[in-house]
Amino acid sequence: MKQFKLNRLEDATGISGEGIIAEGIQFSDGRCVLRWLTEITSIGIYDSIDDVEFIHGHDGKTVIEWEQ
Repeated sequence: MKQFKLNRLEDATGISGEGIIAEGIQFSDGRCVLRWLTEITSIGIYDSIDDVEFIHGHDGKTVIEWEQ
């Protein structure tokens, strides 16, 4: 498993804020689980890291940062 975080550089919607807004894990089959660190938390399951980026990347305003 690989760990990652979502770093929101610019909050276009004004909802989730800026900085590290979520943490996630990518499993060996490519699927990802994302846990939001915002005031109202939730967990999402995605088929791939590409899906996470497509949905939450906001045209480069949010970036995926892989843990070492």
